[in-house]
Amino acid sequence: MDNLAAKTPHNDPRVPAATPWSLLLLLMATTAIGPTTLNILVPALPQLAHRIGADIATVQLTVSVYLLALAGGQLAMGPLSDRFGRRPVLLAGLALTALASLLAIVLSTVESLILARIAQAVGASAGIVIGRAIIRDLFARDRAAAMIGLVATVMVVAPTFGPLIGGLLDTAFGWQAIFIFTAATTAAVVVWAAITLPETRSLSAPAGGRGGLLVDVQQLACSRAFWGYVLVAALGSGTFFAFLGGGPHVIVTLMGRSSAEYGVWFAISSIGYMAGNFATSRLSIRYGLDRLIWWGIAIEAIGVVSATVLAVWAHDWGPAIVFIPQLIVSLGNGLLLPGAIAGAVSIRPQAAGTAAGITGCTQMALGAAVTQYSGALLAGASSAVPMALVMDVLVVALALASVVLIRRA
Repeated sequence: MDNLAAKTPHNDPRVPAATPWSLLLLLMATTAIGPTTLNILVPALPQLAHRIGADIATVQLTVSVYLLALAGGQLAMGPLSDRFGRRPVLLAGLALTALASLLAIVLSTVESLILARIAQAVGASAGIVIGRAIIRDLFARDRAAAMIGLVATVMVVAPTFGPLIGGLLDTAFGWQAIFIFTAATTAAVVVWAAITLPETRSLSAPAGGRGGLLVDVQQLACSRAFWGYVLVAALGSGTFFAFLGGGPHVIVTLMGRSSAEYGVWFAISSIGYMAGNFATSRLSIRYGLDRLIWWGIAIEAIGVVSATVLAVWAHDWGPAIVFIPQLIVSLGNGLLLPGAIAGAVSIRPQAAGTAAGITGCTQMALGAAVTQYSGALLAGASSAVPMALVMDVLVVALALASVVLIRRA
């Protein structure tokens, strides 16, 4: 990361002086709000249902609806940031998250809680999608992959610590403390961004270079490479969602292990994704994002084949038959995902927000579908084989998308 400042457009008079690391830390914080707010409420759901007099199935909607709103919000926030600028849309989105957190406490009914969670998610989606657009505004294509790799690390770290923070707050102070914490931390990030974040949209959209939302969407929709990168991002992360949907059943139900042991193994497997992100940050300039994508696909293929072999022939290995292959798959995911996102937002740089929104929404929509399907498929299974086969299919589709759409383009 040496001489990084010299390789970014911070000498542009439109961009206030700032070190790249301070900007990356801010983007990590804005990105972390979405996944943290998603998971932080999970440990409090049983007590929350009791305290507000609602059934657990209804309260569970505060999580599932949040995920859908987080996906849909990206479709809106991306184009809005292309139209009105990254800075005002990001600040408004995160302010909405903070305000919705406070309203959830004041109203204290299950219906208002669900609506507040929707507003939280829509606002938090700005942090994810606009963070990616800002990186593309400031950095060239391959360096953008390196920066996205670093920022994307929080997408693993935040969900890991979110439930822990939520559980501690609920136990010590009650469920309202979770929303107070979310409001306070989000407000702090808003203040931080208001003080230090420059407007970067003009760097990727010079005067006369924009044609409006319809033109942006048309240009992206007609690009074979764009859809290739979008599908690579979605299918590549789809292997993780397949594991997310089926893994708990395999480990806890079929193997009889505790949820605590599952959590420890899960945290270990996430190291692979962080290692892949770090490798991307060091190698993308030297080798290019397209080559890293193929390395990631190859490593994911090794991981899913290993998962299938171990699921069939190594029943007595315990959770290792699931998590050792998942560690390999996560490493490949960490290599290919930043490159796929950087590639998608580089097809039409002046529409980086719209491209990031479409990419993020597609990722989450496919992820939700794969999670649901994998969980349903494993419900009646006696081994991890069905989950491994789903992952095999996803990697085959991933490789085809890269060959047919990206390489041919």
